[in-house]
Amino acid sequence: MTRRLLASLAMLACLGTLLPACVTEPPAGGSVRDARPSNDPADVERRAKVRLELASAYFARGQTETALNEVKQALAARPDMPEALGLRGLIYAALGENRLAEESFQRALSLAPRDGDMRHNYGWFLCQQRRYADADREFDAAMALPQYRGGSRTLLAKGVCDAREGRWADAESALMRSFQLDPGNAATSFNLADTLYRRGEYERARFYVQRVNAVAEQSSPSSLWLAARIERRLGNLAGAREFGRQVRDRFPQSPEAALFEQGRFDD
Repeated sequence: MTRRLLASLAMLACLGTLLPACVTEPPAGGSVRDARPSNDPADVERRAKVRLELASAYFARGQTETALNEVKQALAARPDMPEALGLRGLIYAALGENRLAEESFQRALSLAPRDGDMRHNYGWFLCQQRRYADADREFDAAMALPQYRGGSRTLLAKGVCDAREGRWADAESALMRSFQLDPGNAATSFNLADTLYRRGEYERARFYVQRVNAVAEQSSPSSLWLAARIERRLGNLAGAREFGRQVRDRFPQSPEAALFEQGRFDD
């Protein structure tokens, strides 16, 4: 349960910067057609960029098959476009086509080896494949680039991957650095609280999960349930029950609500 949330929160945190700028809204009727395609380099570049923007927008809306069609057309115009190859990797990964995703990421990085965003995306893909050492290598490579500005999200992803592998000390280190760079990121605060809870650092875990639950729009069944379990470990049984009731009342259909009703605080 908690590991699923670790993954989903990290993905939400990462997706805001995974995609190229989506400045074009997808047309209501589906894909667009190029009116008068020409071989003029400027026209080819324009067509490729429009297709890439459309692919990004469709992918952000969960329309993966349409996004794949658009990115293929971008690459038909410009086969050496690293941004399109990177997006194709993300789309194939979302479709479960892992071999094709990896080929796309590797081709993109061969064309743009100093693209920190691309390395971050490839690292996250490798983490999802449980190739943790390879994922760490890509995250570290992204962080080492002087021009890279996505350090907080890469450290978040790195911390989540370390936690998945059970390397809790490394997870805490990465997540703490991410928090220092972006203290307002709820995903970082939750993952850090969960990591500290697993390390038995209950007072510190309380501090970070409180930051999440202090804003109603940020709280979730898992963040409230984590707070309940922390309070129970600290001997505050009334507080544990109160957070459990919040889970039950606000999210009655959640697995966490069922755990509260069954008194299964340690699951």
